[in-house]
Amino acid sequence: MEWNNKPYHSLDYMLKGRFGDKIYKLALNGGMTCPNRDGTLDSRGCIFCSQGGSGDFAGNKSQSITEQINDQKAKISRKRNARYFIAYFQAYTNTYAPIEFLTSIFTEAIERPDIIALSIATRPDCLSSEVLELLSTLNQYKPVWVELGLQTIHPRTSKYIRRGYDLSCFEKAVQNLRVLQIEVIVHTILGLPGENENDIIQTMNYLNQQDIQGVKLALLHVLKNTDLAKDYEAGLFTAYTMEEYIELVISCLEHLSPDIVIHRLTGDGPEELLIAPLWSRSKRTVLNTLHHTFKIRNTWQGKLF
Repeated sequence: MEWNNKPYHSLDYMLKGRFGDKIYKLALNGGMTCPNRDGTLDSRGCIFCSQGGSGDFAGNKSQSITEQINDQKAKISRKRNARYFIAYFQAYTNTYAPIEFLTSIFTEAIERPDIIALSIATRPDCLSSEVLELLSTLNQYKPVWVELGLQTIHPRTSKYIRRGYDLSCFEKAVQNLRVLQIEVIVHTILGLPGENENDIIQTMNYLNQQDIQGVKLALLHVLKNTDLAKDYEAGLFTAYTMEEYIELVISCLEHLSPDIVIHRLTGDGPEELLIAPLWSRSKRTVLNTLHHTFKIRNTWQGKLF
């Protein structure tokens, strides 16, 4: 089966089918922190996380949400005829703040007529009953998606990356969100030290058994000034080549349920911080090579799915 000439259920295909138009994401910064940084769980953050808290491409936290949205809309509109957007609260943990503050910034975004949905990146252990109630209320007005950073199902790896919660916490968060009919998108990282292809496919098979609606497949980036960079420079692990990564992504897509929407196939590392893999700086090349590889295999072997 193909979705808009792609052999996987792409986010673009889903958005066009649901909203009837090309939709763009605006990456926002709500100025929050994380329990892995403020001393609640740890003060070092996850081992791979830059000081930007996975929001290196998000808006300027010194600006209001409205100002961030307007600035990013202006940049996109210079190149594209963009009319509708998803407000993506990306940096750090976006439900880790007083409920009054969350209500204010989420409402500021969702009430705009050009915003058709909210996407909120957070941790499974930062979804209190108050937060769930707020998200449920917003979800009755416009779609709300919650993006959970799982990364891996394997305890040894989650301990190494300092994730700070176990699988039961993740599963409870998914259950609580789905009861409220809130869509769940799961972040995974491919290439974590100590994990081989079988470990990663086990994570994909696990996700097939969960009530989730989307997955992000992110390439592990080694960034400057992180503990991960120290281990990389000490030779404790190596980064994927582009060919290895493409083969792994194809394997993941072959194992994931076709009902799950693929929100990401690689990732972006800030150029000024990226140590490895340097080939990932050309995201367009990576995606073009991936799709070309798919087409070749479809020609030789028939449809992959």
